[in-house]
Amino acid sequence: MNNVKPKKFLGQHFLTDLNIARQIADTVDTYPDIPVLEVGPGMGVLTQFILKKGRPFKVVEIDRESIPYLREHFPELGDGIIEADFLQMNLEEVFQGQPFVLTGNYPYNISSQIFFKMLEYKQFIPCCTGMIQKEVAERMAALPGSKTYGVLSVLMQAWYDVEYLFTVHEHVFNPPPKVKSAVIRMTRIEKESLGCDESLFRHIVKTVFTQRRKKMRNPMKQIVPKECPLLADSLFDRRPEQLSVDDFVALTNRVSEILKK
Repeated sequence: MNNVKPKKFLGQHFLTDLNIARQIADTVDTYPDIPVLEVGPGMGVLTQFILKKGRPFKVVEIDRESIPYLREHFPELGDGIIEADFLQMNLEEVFQGQPFVLTGNYPYNISSQIFFKMLEYKQFIPCCTGMIQKEVAERMAALPGSKTYGVLSVLMQAWYDVEYLFTVHEHVFNPPPKVKSAVIRMTRIEKESLGCDESLFRHIVKTVFTQRRKKMRNPMKQIVPKECPLLADSLFDRRPEQLSVDDFVALTNRVSEILKK
């Protein structure tokens, strides 16, 4: 059958450089003994190299044109082709409760949503690798004090060590995107909890970064009473981008005690 046509509404940009595809596929070797799930295989440019590793392997694809292409060109996948929307899946069921590596050439338009979905199933995903928009990769890997440090940085780094591996230029895609891409690897930090109310932690992080250029005192008034003594603390003279994950955990515990009273 003919090649699959990239679809703009699915955010598809098919990688054409096999050397880069091989390098991305090799990032799953950080955890060599567990299954792999690839998101959005398209025409299988990564798939072909992951298959050679001889590991339990499945792909999830929402593009109805790609499904028959994959079945024809990669019959060895067998029933490992899942026709579904990744964002709607129960990831615990993919490998019957086994942990797995998540990878893919992720659609630009939903890459952040994919990673927030991953956080919901972090106990099953010790490693996530793949290619995303360069700007998103920089935000995920950014350190406190950086202009790109934000909500995605804090929430991902609370649970994963994020590595920006290398940049991929526009000309190796069909169609070429208007931005550069980057390959990342995220490795799960060995901890079972943050040591705070995790729902409140997420709420605080998302709230303060709505006013990232202002001192913490301003957005925190949405969470604690304006007359709260805590707001007099020098911590609130800082901007959100200056706080580390540990700072946010400590702040969450302080706020939690206040809200209980």
